[in-house]
Amino acid sequence: MKKSLLTLAVLGALSSAAFAQTNVTIYGVVDAGVAYDKNISASNSIWKLQSGQQSSSRLGFKGAEDLGGGLSAVFTLENGFSIDDGTLGQGGRLFGRQAWVGLNGGFGSVKLGRQQTFLYNSLLAVDPFSINLAGNAQKIFGYGLYFVDPLSRTDNTISYATPNFGGLTGMVSYGFGEQPGSTSTRSQTAFGANYANGPLNAQFVYHKARDTTLSASVSALGVGGTADLRTAFIGGTYDFGVVKAHLAFAETKAESTVAETKDRNYLLGLSAPIGLGTVMASYVRNDVRDIASGVTDQYAIGYSHKLSKRTNLYTSYGYTKNDSNVRLNAYANGQNGTLFNVGVRHLF
Repeated sequence: MKKSLLTLAVLGALSSAAFAQTNVTIYGVVDAGVAYDKNISASNSIWKLQSGQQSSSRLGFKGAEDLGGGLSAVFTLENGFSIDDGTLGQGGRLFGRQAWVGLNGGFGSVKLGRQQTFLYNSLLAVDPFSINLAGNAQKIFGYGLYFVDPLSRTDNTISYATPNFGGLTGMVSYGFGEQPGSTSTRSQTAFGANYANGPLNAQFVYHKARDTTLSASVSALGVGGTADLRTAFIGGTYDFGVVKAHLAFAETKAESTVAETKDRNYLLGLSAPIGLGTVMASYVRNDVRDIASGVTDQYAIGYSHKLSKRTNLYTSYGYTKNDSNVRLNAYANGQNGTLFNVGVRHLF
C-alpha cells in the first residue's frame, strides 16, 4: 500500500512538472456595431448590424512547451466568426484565421500550416486603422487583392523568421501548391524584413503567388480569371509622441495568358492619442496603370475610446472616389462609396 502511494506521488510530481512547462492560452475578440454602407448593391445603401468592424471577431488557442536548451514548441489555432449571426468566417473553416505548429529557438522560428502572410502583418503594422474600420487599406491595395487569400493568408506554408538583431528580423516562406505533377502550380513564395526599434517601425515584403483565382472585379480589368501575382510592399511608421506618421507604397502585377495589369498603391496616414482615445486618419490610393481612368482614392477618419484595458468604443467614416473604369467599395464603375460605423469591441 505504501509503495502504491509512493508511486502515485512520484507520478503526480512528474506530471505536475511536465504541465508546468506547458503554457496554453485561450484568447479572443468579440466586436459588433452598426454600419451604414452606400453603393455596395443595386439598392444603393444599407443599414446593418455588423461583426468585426474594428477587429475581426475570433476565438483562438495558442501555446508553448519548453523543450529545454532554449528550444520550445509553439502552436496557434484561430477561428474567425461573425457575432451578428454566429456563422464561421474564412469560408466556413474551423480555424480559418490561423492553424500552425512550429519551433522557436536561438536559430529563430519555424512555422508550418495556414498562416497570415508577411504582407498581412506588414500592412497591419503600417495602416493607422489596423486593416479594419472604414479606413481599411486592405480593401484598396492591389485593387482589393490584399483583402483575400493568398495575399492575406496562405495554406500549406512553411515560414522561417530569423532572431531579432537589434530590432531587425528577416523572413522567408514557401507555400506548397500541392498540384500533382507540378511543384510550382499554385505555389507561394515570399521574403521580407522588418525593423522595429524606438519610434521607428519599417516593413519590406515581396510576395509571389502563382495561378491565383481572381475576384470578379479584378477579372473585369481584363486580366482573366487566373493570374500570377507579384507584389512588393514597403512602408513604416514613426512615433513623434504627440502623433504617429504612417507611410506605405506597394506595387502589384497580375499576369495571365490573357493580359497583364499593374497596380500602384500609396498610403499616407496619422494616429494620435487624445485622452483615453486615439484619432486615426488616412488617405489611400490605388492606381491601375494599364487602363485609362483607373484611379481610386479612399479618405477616412476614425476614433477609438477606451472604457477599460479590454473594452473600447469606436467610430469611423470613409469616402471612396472611383474613376470611371474602376469600382472599389462601390457597386459599379465610376460610383463613389460611403461607409460609416460605430460599435463596441471587447478583448479577452
